[in-house]
Amino acid sequence: MNYINFSFPDFLFLLGNLSILPERVSIISLVTVIVIDLSNRGRNTILLHRISLISMSISVIASLCQWGIHSVPIAFENYPNPISNFSYIFRLFLLICSLLSVLLSVDYIRCSKTVSAEFSFFVLTAGSGGMVLCWANDLVTLYAALELSSLSSCFLSGHTKKDIRSNEATTKFSLMGGASSSFLLYGFSLLYGISGGQLQLDKTADGLPLSQYLVAICTSIAFTTAGTASKPSLVPFHQWTPDVYEGVSPTPVVAFFSVTSKVAAPALFTRLFGLIFPYLSNEWHIVVGLLATSSMILGNLIAVTQISMKRMLAYPSISQIGYIMIGVLAADPENGYASMITYTFIYILMNLGTFARITSFGLRTGTDNIRDYAGLYMKDPVLTFSPVLRSPSLGGIPPPSGFFGKLYLFWHGWKAGSYPSVLVALVTSVISIYYYLKIIKLMFTGKNERSDASTTYIQNSLVSPSISISKSSIEIAMIIRALASILSGILIDPIIGITRNTLF
Repeated sequence: MNYINFSFPDFLFLLGNLSILPERVSIISLVTVIVIDLSNRGRNTILLHRISLISMSISVIASLCQWGIHSVPIAFENYPNPISNFSYIFRLFLLICSLLSVLLSVDYIRCSKTVSAEFSFFVLTAGSGGMVLCWANDLVTLYAALELSSLSSCFLSGHTKKDIRSNEATTKFSLMGGASSSFLLYGFSLLYGISGGQLQLDKTADGLPLSQYLVAICTSIAFTTAGTASKPSLVPFHQWTPDVYEGVSPTPVVAFFSVTSKVAAPALFTRLFGLIFPYLSNEWHIVVGLLATSSMILGNLIAVTQISMKRMLAYPSISQIGYIMIGVLAADPENGYASMITYTFIYILMNLGTFARITSFGLRTGTDNIRDYAGLYMKDPVLTFSPVLRSPSLGGIPPPSGFFGKLYLFWHGWKAGSYPSVLVALVTSVISIYYYLKIIKLMFTGKNERSDASTTYIQNSLVSPSISISKSSIEIAMIIRALASILSGILIDPIIGITRNTLF
């Protein structure tokens, strides 16, 4: 290469061919975090946060550049790129989830005196595993990436080692995760044997002799579905989710769980089932449709009876993955996948904003009981402002973005023939409106008997101690994400236009 004539287009071309550059940046960052923590003996937590935030920001920029480069019709003949636009956008979503989760944890870790290095390390590791999962093209890489993400999430759930509830949640998480991984590995082993020892997804599909081993193939679909359905908490593989959400004391960890699994799951289902079982789409569509329908029904009905805010949000997260799976079942690269991607993006903004509110309230009062939100409007209008804008979006009430996301998703699911799933989704969305509006009503009209609830603002740990600020970074994050939920509804047409160009 002539370095004298090296131009900016050449740099973009080089950047576009470094397909795993975001993963490399994350790996370098997590190694740096551990080395610095060992050197400073855990004293410089601000530096660790900054390293994590800077590395993820660089990864987001690199992913955006690569996605933009490979979206234009240019043939990279000498440097074939194995990552499709579909994989780029889900990898970008995972980076956004990790970045926002770390931002949410800054003040929490400083105030609760929890360990910072392990949190950043496992978030980066789980994010890296999820990103590899989005573009993996063979069974071994898929399984290794899924286990890397799952094990890191399991260790992250036990972040507060001295908390008994956290230890119990981690035990349940590890047991259920181990069982689901065994199911998935057995399903992959059947595929490997039937296809004649093929590991590549497309070659595995070509090597499946449907007429000879139909029973074995159906058995493989069943075990693979069970193994993959446990990760995003599809019913009846959801048992670990409420206990982990309630038992894991660091709320930013729960926020990270709530969004990353909803991003990685549709990417995994689409690549795995869409590439390996294209000739048995009716069979796995029926199974996944039943799981999605059961998730929507059970998740919304049980959420009505909950008294813990984190446990209550666990059940809507189960129903939300049921909604997202409607887009997977639509299986239309132009509209079905686009509706799924659009709603997933909106869900990230809505859910992380909701957990930002819970994090701030928990730091001030030390509780997550729904009854303690009574009369919050009189004590803290900022904490009230955020759920008033975001809860209707989660429930699907217009005009916030959640309404338009669900409308687009359900409409294309209906056109694809998923009539039972869409009808159940409409009914359960109405049910979800009840428990979201109940919390808003409680904040405005309820009377709280607690008189010792602290309403002292916490200061931003990334700002110099000599600078006095009136609002914490968590509150600023709540306001930004609430406004983002509104703006994404107003700008829904451009977002849909972008996602339509995201081809599988």
